Amino acid sequence: MSHLRDQLQPPAWPLLDEAVEAALRRAFADGSWGKYHGSNCRELADRLAALHECEHVVLTCSGTAAVELALHGLNVGTGDEVILSAYDFEGNFKNVLMVGAKPVLVDVDTRTGQLDVSQLEAARSSRTKAVIASHLHGGVVAMPAMRAFADQHGIAVIEDACQMPGATLQGRIAGMWGDVGVLSFGGSKLLTAGRGGALVTRDDGIAQRIRVHTQRGNDAYPLSELQAAVLVPQLDRLAERNQLRSENVSRLLALLSDVAGMRCFVEAAGSGALRRALSPETQPGFYKLGFWFDAAAFGCSRDDFACAMRAKGIALDPGFRALHRTHARGRFRAVNDLPNATLADESILVLHHPVLLGTAGDVQAIRDAISS
Repeated sequence: MSHLRDQLQPPAWPLLDEAVEAALRRAFADGSWGKYHGSNCRELADRLAALHECEHVVLTCSGTAAVELALHGLNVGTGDEVILSAYDFEGNFKNVLMVGAKPVLVDVDTRTGQLDVSQLEAARSSRTKAVIASHLHGGVVAMPAMRAFADQHGIAVIEDACQMPGATLQGRIAGMWGDVGVLSFGGSKLLTAGRGGALVTRDDGIAQRIRVHTQRGNDAYPLSELQAAVLVPQLDRLAERNQLRSENVSRLLALLSDVAGMRCFVEAAGSGALRRALSPETQPGFYKLGFWFDAAAFGCSRDDFACAMRAKGIALDPGFRALHRTHARGRFRAVNDLPNATLADESILVLHHPVLLGTAGDVQAIRDAISS
């Protein structure tokens, strides 16, 4: 990867990958690229099942579709409520509406930017059927507390690990704290097939209900054999690349430790190692690296700063829009005024991941661009 200082565009994704090219050539040579039930999807499902140590993997056409299917698998429907963070991917909110349930929005933690599990009890009602827990921008939801709350009240958990495949949370792989976990293989994701997704679960009933919903003479939500073919070699390098991204995050946060006005979801210790209020068995994933941006400290708006960074070849962009600010009040219930999610809507910046597979010089170029 060339250094950012030598280019005006952020690094492209996906990377050129000889193993992916070889997989494409094999799929062409053996004809599996055009089959309904070839070997590639079977291999991908088997590999994902082994990685997650689970009995069931359902491959899907997208991560968004996977969340919808998870809701079906949990029998969430009309009259039910589903709790999720007010700062989350819009597709999760719309999927809850699609199955006839009502989203219940809770605020985010001001340190990590993730769903604040301390608000779950206030959000719970007799109609609460499930919680969607999304790990976003290098932060992680407090899943042990989430799991304890859900088990106490008989509420299901959908763990959205679309931004952090292969990450671990207190020794457990992301996705397996939930009753069902969700992965995405979208075009910008760490594992990419342009489109696609998967569900992982140990629950026979959830898997069966999903299959009943999807099998309609054929698979209504399919991942293609060609998509599966290019994902398998990427799985081979996932752990290696996750480790490199983590090392570069440590390097970057150490370089930014004296920069006022950008507070990362993940902080840097003086040694440059990641410092988190989490167990040593936790290793987040870094599809995006999230920052709380202080406009006053920089003397410009968050959006203007992002434009300036883009012009310098740094892929720093505004985060999601908060759900309570983009949807009519009648479409959801909220625990309170959601002040932290409002702040997230206005101030979060995210760094896209390709640069985190670069060199120390690439990381230094980010520091130089922010400081100039």
